[in-house]
Amino acid sequence: MKHPIRLLCRFNGTSTVSTKKIFSDQLKSGPSFQDFITNDGALPPRQERQRLPEWLKTEIPAGGSFAKLKKDLRGLKLNTPGPLDPHEPENTAEAISRWGLDYVVLTSVDRDDLEDGGANHFGTTVELIKKKAPHILVECLTGDFRGNLENVDRVAQSGLDVYAHNIETVENLQHIVRDRRANFRQSLSVLERAKASKPALITKTSMMLGLGETDEEVLHALKALRESDVDVVTFGQYMRPTKKHMKVEEYVHPSKFDEWGETAKGLGFKYVASGPLVRSSYKAGEFYIKNMLKEKLAAGDVRI
Repeated sequence: MKHPIRLLCRFNGTSTVSTKKIFSDQLKSGPSFQDFITNDGALPPRQERQRLPEWLKTEIPAGGSFAKLKKDLRGLKLNTPGPLDPHEPENTAEAISRWGLDYVVLTSVDRDDLEDGGANHFGTTVELIKKKAPHILVECLTGDFRGNLENVDRVAQSGLDVYAHNIETVENLQHIVRDRRANFRQSLSVLERAKASKPALITKTSMMLGLGETDEEVLHALKALRESDVDVVTFGQYMRPTKKHMKVEEYVHPSKFDEWGETAKGLGFKYVASGPLVRSSYKAGEFYIKNMLKEKLAAGDVRI
């Protein structure tokens, strides 16, 4: 028996579903008589979708290099959050060493299913990259390891150059935006521990704007980050991934991002990237950090 599709369907066999019943159901789900009365006979207005402002419209990456990199990543199966592949650190390090890069960012989905949250996997990958290509600067963007600071130590002491962990939003919105097991103070403790574990590390974090935060809350977050000796902060526009996620409260104008960039610099951050299309892994930021590290190394200054 073929299944009925809307009203344009055929029925074979002894189907008990009729077009009359389907039409009746559709009428019931439509506007009521009261809707016409209260709107002077007009249909209720549809809720308009929030339009994307011009400054957020951008082209999708393309080209030969992008296609090759995408193919290589698929071959490494780096986006599969299943059981850990013991060969992944070796395969990843080998691929990265052949790509001709001088700066790489390693990250993963949260692995709360693992006892160490994937910390040893991160650490081993960094160690192998540094062994195969010592010139490559490595940034690790990690989760909070559920507050287990020994796991932070494992990653921080693996030989990486930049330790990144994102606070995502202001303190008052943490319980709305992030997993309830995460929180603002726990994220600060991760960044503080990374710096304490290896003072030469550059520590880095990122915040999304457009979630309903106030200026006072953003300033409070920035001051807390500086008190935790965080070196780099980036600001970007929150974009709603799916309809299941919280909606965008505001598309923040580029001029406002410029203001926050200047404010953060005034508070003493070593580098700030602030703009609607900025992400935590930001090319301009990586370029600046790379040069800063090389200058420190050339000067024989092992502390940042």
